[in-house]
Amino acid sequence: MQAGGGRVREARPDDLAAPPDGWAWVDITVNDADVESLVALTSSFELDPIAVHDAVTDFDLPKLDDFGSHLLAIIHGLSDDRIESYEIDCFLTASRQLVTVHQADSPSIETLWAQVPQHPELATGGADELLARLADVATRRFLAVLDVFDDHVEGMIQQALAAEPSVVADVTAVRTDLGRVRRAVVPQREALDQLRSTTSPLLSDQARRRFSDVFDVSSRAAQGIDAARSSLAETLDAYRGAEAREATEVGKVLTVYAAVMLPLSLIAGFFGMNFENLPWTGSENGWIIISALMAVITLASLGMFMAAGWIRRPTARGAGVVLGRGLIEAARRPAQVVGGVYQVSTKTLRRTPRRSPDADGKLD
Repeated sequence: MQAGGGRVREARPDDLAAPPDGWAWVDITVNDADVESLVALTSSFELDPIAVHDAVTDFDLPKLDDFGSHLLAIIHGLSDDRIESYEIDCFLTASRQLVTVHQADSPSIETLWAQVPQHPELATGGADELLARLADVATRRFLAVLDVFDDHVEGMIQQALAAEPSVVADVTAVRTDLGRVRRAVVPQREALDQLRSTTSPLLSDQARRRFSDVFDVSSRAAQGIDAARSSLAETLDAYRGAEAREATEVGKVLTVYAAVMLPLSLIAGFFGMNFENLPWTGSENGWIIISALMAVITLASLGMFMAAGWIRRPTARGAGVVLGRGLIEAARRPAQVVGGVYQVSTKTLRRTPRRSPDADGKLD
């Protein structure tokens, strides 16, 4: 249906070959320039004009407002081109009408809109159950972020244990993405909790049960995000520990080198003084004696460090471990190629610049 300069889509049970339960779903895509048109368009639904105005001009976190004659449920969905949430303002009226208003394209709405005509069972119930299904689709999309995280967390842990500096940038980027998702999931869980426990007559018992199921999904998503953030903190701790171990190994090498060279430098400096009466300076074999003494001191120093465990000789077992790692890496190469392609796609998704809704676009 076309109205006013704005694109409006309307679905009714009669159009979907579903039982006519007397509900209608009106989906409106709007931008900042169409505020007045939107208010005029929704005047027939008797919606609160301030709430309609705020649906376009303000960015609100998920919440539930009860206006008596209608409900406003603000839910958030996950964008399909970047890790970022977008707002969907859902008005549920007493005449069993669901009006959804959003500025950006909504993958959740598009998915549900396409599935409802193909699956008539999705059209059963009232507009309140349809709202619950929409909230379910939007909330479950956040779980995809956790699935991607689970696929890559082991790789980041291995990088951290190897003290690879790139893991710090990866952990920071993933933590930023999780923070964006968490800012939407936690308020959405609270809004869903209100929806499942509200006493508003606009919601049926069946709709409340559906909202209870969606609340469980949002709780699982929120808990998974908190666990993922804790895992990232542990990954950073593992990196710091590995980095400290590498610094310790470097310090050991420098210490061994300095400890071996110090007595040799002392001997060279002692016999390098310009005095004629130094021992063995007048002997033709004096340099041989001094060189032998320096060699003995060097071997004794190295032996002392080997006894302390700072220097280890390579063993056949150690060589076997290195060879085994190489074979394992060769066996995993095909899997890593697939994982690498997937990782590139997720990094592209994560690093896509933030885009605001098209201000010049007009509603069809």
